[in-house]
Amino acid sequence: MQYLRFLRDTDIFYGLSREHLLAIADVCQEVCCEEGDLIVAENAHSDELYIIMKGRVEIIIDPSIIVAHGQRAPAPTGIVILRSGQTFGEIGLVDRGLRSASACAGAHETRLLSISRQDLLRLCEEDYELGYKLMRNIAEELAFKVRNTDLMLRERLLWQFPSRLKK
Repeated sequence: MQYLRFLRDTDIFYGLSREHLLAIADVCQEVCCEEGDLIVAENAHSDELYIIMKGRVEIIIDPSIIVAHGQRAPAPTGIVILRSGQTFGEIGLVDRGLRSASACAGAHETRLLSISRQDLLRLCEEDYELGYKLMRNIAEELAFKVRNTDLMLRERLLWQFPSRLKK
């Protein structure tokens, strides 16, 4: 019950009824982190969805993971900073794959809600309306993130190769 108002104002729970939000609130676990704490590691197994309640989380990619042994790799790079109400870990809910990036707390007293894949899928199987609305919202959130990543990559490539700009 203590997380109800917060969950209601979070995009991936948009349009869910009070009963649905209460069911989700029941499976939430609060996680507290300090600035610099590693929340999830790139290339690690993890199947939790995280919602930022307070503070910031920096999403970081490490190019050294894919660089051939003996070759010099660029330093890990922050690609986005997430704030209160934003989520990360959605892909782990869908495919159970390895994390595509690391997430580190970017502020003192960062507070998160964590929901396990198992708990969320159980709720979706018990209530198809909840499952449909939640998965639709997660799909919209992932589409938004993919679109923004695409725009960011285009911008970086254009700045890297200005001769490719239309004149």
